[in-house]
Amino acid sequence: MLDLMQDDVFMAFSTYALIVILKMMIMSPLTTFYRFRKGSFATEEDVAHKSAEERKKLLRIHPDVERVRRCHLNDLENVVPFVMVGLFYAMSGPELPAALLHFRIFAGSRICHTISYIGAFPQPCRALSFLVGLAATVSMAYSVLSKVLVL
Repeated sequence: MLDLMQDDVFMAFSTYALIVILKMMIMSPLTTFYRFRKGSFATEEDVAHKSAEERKKLLRIHPDVERVRRCHLNDLENVVPFVMVGLFYAMSGPELPAALLHFRIFAGSRICHTISYIGAFPQPCRALSFLVGLAATVSMAYSVLSKVLVL
């Protein structure tokens, strides 16, 4: 592990992977915040202390809560593959400028995706930020495969 921490590419990967992981982790408390703010809860035990009439009002789906939940789900679908592919990519010996470009593009695209999703920006803002991040991950995967693929 100490040898990896001396490698500039691995250190850059660690930095950007942690940025997007922390951003993804923030989505859970943000969902909870929106649930309380909008009075929209998902399960009976969340409102068990309320009267039957209040429970009916609170056990509902709110579009703003669902928007944050879907954004979090999209993070899970994209950040996990980035971390896995990025780890292989960092260990494949890429040049630092190319690696930084991939890592920064992905991290920036995920931040833009979250802002555009939660802010309900018009399309294609969210779609473009998703596709840019996906392209960065696919590019890293292609780079690794082109170095290690044995047929």
